[in-house]
Amino acid sequence: MHAHLRAALAVAASAFALTAVAAEVPTIIAVSAKQMQSIGIEILPLASGGDGAGRGLPAQVVIPNAQVRVIAAPLAGLVQTMAVAPNDSVKRGQLLARLQSPMLVEAQSEFLQAATQAQLAQSGLKRDEQLFKEGIIAEGRYLSAKATHTQAAAALSERRQALRLYGMGEDAIKALQSGKGMSSTLDVVSPINGSVLEQMAATGQRIEAAAPLYKVANLNPLWLEMQATPAAVVGIAPGAAVSVGAASGKVLSVGRHLNPASQTVMIRAEITQGVENLRAGQYVEARVAGSAGDAKQWQIPTAALARHQGKSHVFVQAKGGFVATEVQVLGEAPIASTIGGKLRGDERIAVKGIAALKAIWTGAGSGENE
Repeated sequence: MHAHLRAALAVAASAFALTAVAAEVPTIIAVSAKQMQSIGIEILPLASGGDGAGRGLPAQVVIPNAQVRVIAAPLAGLVQTMAVAPNDSVKRGQLLARLQSPMLVEAQSEFLQAATQAQLAQSGLKRDEQLFKEGIIAEGRYLSAKATHTQAAAALSERRQALRLYGMGEDAIKALQSGKGMSSTLDVVSPINGSVLEQMAATGQRIEAAAPLYKVANLNPLWLEMQATPAAVVGIAPGAAVSVGAASGKVLSVGRHLNPASQTVMIRAEITQGVENLRAGQYVEARVAGSAGDAKQWQIPTAALARHQGKSHVFVQAKGGFVATEVQVLGEAPIASTIGGKLRGDERIAVKGIAALKAIWTGAGSGENE
């Protein structure tokens, strides 16, 4: 009995082994040389993406949010001078524009009135404090004088802060308070070192308060915002090296949110070296280093990819035809894509005639439609 059982198990094991071996044998999509010519199939060798160069991802160069300033008119008035133009480099405190504003005269007048009231309140407080110490006046009068002084000092501080917001420096405010006289000219200066990206007003134009005049940005460092498929994100972590030609930096963050429209994840990197070689708004292909265990990668024309049942394949040339080989798309762009997978690297793949090959494969090979 035991001998029969052992024999049956041996037969079953042999059958399983033969089935497994048969499953590993790739299905050849038979295509003759004449058919290749008539279908229009073209063959190219795999182009290595470089084992250490990382995966290629489409990216856009952007300016970090914290490095952009929109300079607006603090008061309504007439633009007298526009001192800089787009592409100009500016320093912090440099004159950008000069405005003529009657409202500035009004603000200065209110400040001087507040300064006078504060001075009178201070004198009254000193007098009543001394009288209170001598017992001549009641405590209530002294406390009333103290409250009046506090209110006057607060009003003066408020008017002084308003002048600062309007662009007057501390030296100009002190000169005004010392009796130099009021001015209707308002200087608008740059709050940062950077470059002028955009001019949004013109000389002679009448503008309202808060109307934008210039957009200024510090262009060093810059960000790269890369779009990657979930499969391409695997192995990429904050701190990974990133390069775009002569420019380089590191990954800052890897998004956890999938864009519903493009089904991609956003990876943000900071470029600190070779920033002068990039332009804000530019579209580039960035190379991102993944983990040390990343598989080899190859660059292929995006048109060479065949999608079937939610997976990506390439048609590898074999004796008598082609083999549909599953690959992992690490980075995809309209023209070229980066793939990984169980490829040696010396294969030749079809780059044209993919639709015809797929039709033969899904019809005669798997017998299933996508």
